[in-house]
Amino acid sequence: MAKTIKVTLTKSTIGATPKQRAVVKALGLRKLHHSVELADTPQNRGAVAKVDHLVTVEEL
Repeated sequence: MAKTIKVTLTKSTIGATPKQRAVVKALGLRKLHHSVELADTPQNRGAVAKVDHLVTVEEL
């Protein structure tokens, strides 16, 4: 496993549930195509799994 992951918001949160919007905000994503680098921890992987239909993940 990589030590960091790059998460990019690829779809809008307009149709998402309030919980999914909160997860996207907690990940630090703001606008479409905005990317953040996060530590590859089980907590971050779980959050990404909740919104996997809205984001893309790259291992760095």
